[in-house]
Amino acid sequence: MSRITLTQLRKLKAKGEKIAVLTAYDASFANLLDQACLEILLVGDSLGMVIQGHDSTLPVTVENMIYHCQQVHRGSQQTLLIVDMPFMSYATPNTALETAASLMREGQAQVVKLEGGAWLVETVRMLTERGIPVCAHLGLTPQSVHQLGGYRIQGRTVNEARRLRNDALALQAAGASLLVLECVPSQLAADITASLEIPVIGIGAGAACDGQVLVLYDMLGITPGKGKRPSFSKDFLQETGTILAAIEAFVRAVKEGTFPGEEHTFN
Repeated sequence: MSRITLTQLRKLKAKGEKIAVLTAYDASFANLLDQACLEILLVGDSLGMVIQGHDSTLPVTVENMIYHCQQVHRGSQQTLLIVDMPFMSYATPNTALETAASLMREGQAQVVKLEGGAWLVETVRMLTERGIPVCAHLGLTPQSVHQLGGYRIQGRTVNEARRLRNDALALQAAGASLLVLECVPSQLAADITASLEIPVIGIGAGAACDGQVLVLYDMLGITPGKGKRPSFSKDFLQETGTILAAIEAFVRAVKEGTFPGEEHTFN
C-alpha cells in the first residue's frame, strides 16, 4: 500500500477538499491514525512537552526525532510522514542538510518541517534542490517562544501581517511544498492560503486553510498539566468515548468544515 504523496495533497487543495493532520509519536497510535484515513502524520517536536514532560520543545534532540519517527513509520502505511527538525538543528544551511538527511535516511520521514521566515529561504532552496521536501512553519513558532515573549497570536499588526504574507511567498518560491500557519488571525490565514499554490495547514488559524492539524494529546484531552490544552483545540474524545472514534470524528469535522469553529478561531 502506497503512502499519500505531495502531488495528491496539491490536488486536494485544487479541488477544495480539506486535509486532516494529527501528530503521532509511536507505532500504536500511528496505526490507529492510519485506520482513520488522515492524509498526514506529523512527528512533532511537541513530543518534548506531551511525551517528555518539558515546558517547551527546546530540549528535543535530533536523536529523539529519529527514534519517534522510526516508530511512527513502522505503525503506518498510508499517511504522508512529516517530521519536525528540532531547535538549532537547522541554524545554517549545511547543518540543516545534515539533519534532514538523517531524519529521512534513519527516521524514514518523507518531509521535514522547519520554523521560520525569510531567513530560511537559502536553507529551503538547498534542501529542495537536493531532493528533500520541506514543510515551512510561520506564525507562532514554538521554538522561538522566548523571543516571541510567550505563546502569543502573531500577525495582528499591519507590519506583522505583511511580513507573514511576504515570508510565505518567499518560502514557496524557494521550494517549500507545504506551509503550517499557527495562531494567526483567520482573515490573514485565509489571504495567505488563497495566495499560495502549496497546501496551507492551519492550527489556530481559522477554517479557510486547506487543512487542519492538532496535537494528538490535545485532541484527546490528555495533554499533561491542568488547563494546558490550547483554546484553538477541541477534546474530541469527550464527545465520542473511544480513541478511534475521536480520531474519526476529528477527520470528519475537518473534511466537513465544522472544525475549527468560531470558538477555536482568532480574529
